[in-house]
Amino acid sequence: MSLLTVENLTKKFDDVTAVQDVSFDVSDGEFVSIIGPSGSGKSTILRMIAGFETPTDGSIRLNTSELIGVPPFERDINMVFQNLALFPHLTVAENIGYGLKQTGVKKAKRAERTKKMLQMVHLDGYGSRSPNELSGGEQQRVALARALVNEPELVLFDEPLSSLDRKLRQHMQAELQRIQSETGTTFLYVTHDQEVALSVSDRLVVLNDGEIEQIGSAESLYETPESAFVADFIGDVNQVPAVVIETTETEITVEVQSERVSFAHNGSSPVSSGDKVRVCVRPHKVTVSNADTENHHLETKGTVRERSYQGSDVVYVIETPWGRLTANVRGQKFAVDDDVIVGWNADDMHIFPAKETPPQEVV
Repeated sequence: MSLLTVENLTKKFDDVTAVQDVSFDVSDGEFVSIIGPSGSGKSTILRMIAGFETPTDGSIRLNTSELIGVPPFERDINMVFQNLALFPHLTVAENIGYGLKQTGVKKAKRAERTKKMLQMVHLDGYGSRSPNELSGGEQQRVALARALVNEPELVLFDEPLSSLDRKLRQHMQAELQRIQSETGTTFLYVTHDQEVALSVSDRLVVLNDGEIEQIGSAESLYETPESAFVADFIGDVNQVPAVVIETTETEITVEVQSERVSFAHNGSSPVSSGDKVRVCVRPHKVTVSNADTENHHLETKGTVRERSYQGSDVVYVIETPWGRLTANVRGQKFAVDDDVIVGWNADDMHIFPAKETPPQEVV
């Protein structure tokens, strides 16, 4: 059952359209992330759901009740901000119980629920401390406890882990999943960090320039992207220019320079003969060898230009007639300036119209 329904949501700031005709829903108990590069409209959508921005057009419903026009404090929604917004003059317990106090919950009941939340976020015994005495990860958990203590229908997250180092961020990802699972609360999470979103979410909403590119599970977005933008934004991808030579109802033949390859067409990107396209393939699907193995549907010669050890894999950047290609290789070693053969199979390819502009690097 849908808890949150966002329909045809649009937000304009003067002549700038920040969000354009966005529609999605979030089921009760689901963990959904909205992802996209900076400036794609993620936080604007979250602020409209929270009630801090008024939509130009569209509808936002929580349990079928329209939220537009309802003040933020009357919505059964809490929000964890990027800067956490903990009160430095209050103790950890007072921070967590602040919302309960504002709604008139009695002191004894407030203390009981605060203690329960401290246990939930593994901060039992920290109630009398000041937030300034806590680490970044501990402060994150206090903010989460404060958002959950009054048992809201929906909790919104606006880039809450962006200030943490990678190891602590990974730890907090696991904590978020655990707490969301134990409480059954619905989470809507906004981030530009694909690693976070892919690891914690049941489904993801991918935004590009204020519009939805694709909605789906992490697996479906990664394995079957519906646009070059999604292919490039969700993980790494190689993009090679090509031309469509022939199409049928089930198969497409493309030419990459003088090499031709045919593969099954899934219909996600309609193309016609003569169209310029991009062939996309994930780095872990690219193989590298010292000799022509003749085992690939599409391959070219190249020269290793960069080598980066990543533990289980070595990442190679290889200069080829098709441009620079990246390959994640396991069990083989090549040196910079080695001449190699680079190839992949047709089943591992996706093609998209060449007119699409790749996403900008996220900083």
